[in-house]
Amino acid sequence: MIRIIATFTVRPDAVEEFTAKAIQLVAGSRAEPGNISYELLRARGDATTLTFLEAWADDAAIEAHNNSAHFTTLIPQLIALSDGDPAIVQYEPA
Repeated sequence: MIRIIATFTVRPDAVEEFTAKAIQLVAGSRAEPGNISYELLRARGDATTLTFLEAWADDAAIEAHNNSAHFTTLIPQLIALSDGDPAIVQYEPA
């Protein structure tokens, strides 16, 4: 299993719009083959820090996800609502 943590720093004026679009990304991603879990979290005490916690079966599932219509449509929109690019780290069991 591969886990991904993707953290976005969202512009304060765009948090509501970002969250609405992120919820669409979560729904589409959860329906994909190879997805184990996909969550959107907000930092306690900082409404502008939103993080996706993902778990995928393998690299093929991640590649399919990264090429999916909802991902390629929504991620550029989420980045446009953010202050810079997201911090994305992939993890595997130690």
